[in-house]
Amino acid sequence: MKHFYVLLLLVSSFGFAQIPASYYDYATGTGYTLKSQLKKIINAVDDIEISNTVEQLHQDQGYDAIDGFMASYDLDNYYEVGSNTILDMYSENPAGSDPYTYSPINDECGNYNGEGDCYNKEHVIPASVFNDATPMYSDAHELIPSDGRVNGFRSNMPFGVVDDNQLISQSGISNPTQNGSKVGNNLNSGYSAGYTGVVFEPIDEFKGDIARIYFYFATRYEDQINAWSSFDMFDGSNDKVFTNTFLSILLTWHSNDPVSQKEIDRNNNIFYNHQNNRNPFIDFPEYVNLIWSVNSDTENPTNPTNLIASNPTDNTINLDWTVATDNLAVTSYNVYIDGVMSTNVLSNSTLITSLAPGTNYCFTVKALDNAGNQSGFSNQSCQTTTNNGTGSAECLAETFENIGSASSQYTNVNWVGDNGGNWSATDARTDQTLNTKSITIRNGVLTLPTTAGGIGELTLTTQRVFGGSSGTFNLNVNGNLVSTIAYSDTAQTLTIPNINIENNVSVVIDGNSTTSNRVKFDDISYTCYSVLNVDQFNNSSIKLYPNPIKNNLTVNLKLDTITTVEIYDLLGKRVFKSNINTTSNINLQELKAGIYIIKLTQNNTSITKKIIKQ
Repeated sequence: MKHFYVLLLLVSSFGFAQIPASYYDYATGTGYTLKSQLKKIINAVDDIEISNTVEQLHQDQGYDAIDGFMASYDLDNYYEVGSNTILDMYSENPAGSDPYTYSPINDECGNYNGEGDCYNKEHVIPASVFNDATPMYSDAHELIPSDGRVNGFRSNMPFGVVDDNQLISQSGISNPTQNGSKVGNNLNSGYSAGYTGVVFEPIDEFKGDIARIYFYFATRYEDQINAWSSFDMFDGSNDKVFTNTFLSILLTWHSNDPVSQKEIDRNNNIFYNHQNNRNPFIDFPEYVNLIWSVNSDTENPTNPTNLIASNPTDNTINLDWTVATDNLAVTSYNVYIDGVMSTNVLSNSTLITSLAPGTNYCFTVKALDNAGNQSGFSNQSCQTTTNNGTGSAECLAETFENIGSASSQYTNVNWVGDNGGNWSATDARTDQTLNTKSITIRNGVLTLPTTAGGIGELTLTTQRVFGGSSGTFNLNVNGNLVSTIAYSDTAQTLTIPNINIENNVSVVIDGNSTTSNRVKFDDISYTCYSVLNVDQFNNSSIKLYPNPIKNNLTVNLKLDTITTVEIYDLLGKRVFKSNINTTSNINLQELKAGIYIIKLTQNNTSITKKIIKQ
């Protein structure tokens, strides 16, 4: 909640500032029609009469003129009344003394060594988005005073909700900053779900201010915004403007942090004393929901098409399909194996693992949107796994969750892997995410720990970042080149089959084909080498009865070995887990009636079946 001292400011010869009576006469309709009408009002389409004089709207004063405006009208008359210091949303402490303060003009600068050195002008919508073009570059509604170092820390990142477990590191500044603003990977859940890149999050006191600046900007420049450089917050349109994720964030901030007296005063001063146009979402906050209201989504996505199962190994099959479409956005896909829901994935390709050798599998896919609406099934595609004797337990797996704090510096990185063992990377950074945390290699080497079980096949995910070309790295085992690893600007999961080297193995990834390319690596794993076991764990080696179940389920195992039994409801929530090693009776009396998925796992192979509880 905002707490302000009441202070009415005299503004020029107009006395107490107010909205001109005729200013919003054009504001009619709802939705994007209203947005376009507001654009006419704040974009000098027509002249209006104010106090018996005709004034043209939005008179661009130039970038340098904002210095004088900030010195006069961006003073802290709300938290530290009478201090004659600049109000900086990135350093203001609403609940106590500010960590540092700035005097107008004297403390403005372009160079700084650390936080608290000076203030400069921050483009809330990054200037790189519109190529430094005017009048956007000098628009006072989107220019605010900011500590220079924090401004540089924010850079051109989107605004979002930072995951406190994924703060990024940058030398010369603390994170969070001294007033609590922070930078890190976006929290991919709740109202900010759908984006995992790095974002900047101001403190709660000013989130609504930022949201209303964005809504103003999307309205004022709606006829240009779809032609500018790509920006993760924007969807490329000139009506909606924002992606679903960032629209959800801005709407939530606008609702949770109402218009303050500071915003009202600044809006009036921009209008009467600077560039003669207003932010309509400060004057009438209800316009936001009238334009960008989130209606109930009941439309199903289209069916995925062209599903292809390919590249079978003893334990894996690749799936690719053509993306589905939706009135808002497709958010994920459910993958079915032999008619049973198996996994949920975010992209239109995936690697299905833990399959039995020499077994035919048939796959289908459904698309889902953010409201939970589902498409129908895709076409069915079937494929048979190979039976080459390389399928066995996993000898190594790494998710890079232990690489430590995020750093954008290219350096040598050492860490202990998920299952022990020493990992190292040279010319590498740790601030980029792929599936989750990842390691980014430039002209460096990724060295995996030595394992004793040999290697059958290796799987990993790659993606190039920050521009460049497609290329490859070398995959070396025990000093010998065994394959290459491809990368491009699209995330791709690759499997290198039939490596088949016994005993101790040392794996090294090096030899970037273009040494300036930066490439993310994630979820590296490889299977042990082994001769194919005569007894296979597959559908014919187990029996489940009765089905439907009243109270007890019997699991009949052909192989006398430890088997993990897991049961999931149709929402993917696990409701039962146990280990057995012989034929067993499982009491499921506590389960509610309904359809469930049972997953049985031996070593590195899993089988799923549908069961019904009465």
